[in-house]
Amino acid sequence: MYEKTFPNKRFQNTLSFLQKHISVDESILDLGVPNPFSKIMHDQGYTVENTAGEDLDSDFSSVQNSNTKVVTAFEIFEHLLAPLNILTEIKADKLVASIPMRLWFSPAYQSKTDPWDRHYHEFEDWQFDWLLEKSGWAIKDSTKWTNPVKKIGLRPLLRSFTPRYYIVYAERVIK
Repeated sequence: MYEKTFPNKRFQNTLSFLQKHISVDESILDLGVPNPFSKIMHDQGYTVENTAGEDLDSDFSSVQNSNTKVVTAFEIFEHLLAPLNILTEIKADKLVASIPMRLWFSPAYQSKTDPWDRHYHEFEDWQFDWLLEKSGWAIKDSTKWTNPVKKIGLRPLLRSFTPRYYIVYAERVIK
């Protein structure tokens, strides 16, 4: 249904990965304000609540007060100064999270107009794995994919075979 209306393959891959690991019977807290992908999750039958736009570096109330079974975080952790803190505070037993990977040939993303739309971290896969492990999560599955762009040049060529996105399914091991 959505495959022809998704803005890009990131949404297709994210939904497939989510459906592989999370049933529609499990409630989800999606870190971040309502967005096109949280609407897709809802339309696919998931019960989704979003955080309210609070600063997740210092306000953990949304994850502390949530009784959901699953937390999703799609392209959120790169915007935080200290993602370890919120990851440690999550009460849910399952986590599905994705990040844009650090590209050696491209600087970290920084919006020129929106001060919140900036990447403080762009992780390599091993760094994100380590962050999750240090915050009490055991990674059960992961995958990466590329994000080719329709432009000419060396960077667009490199994007056609260099993974840009990394997604993990993890379960809580330390409470």
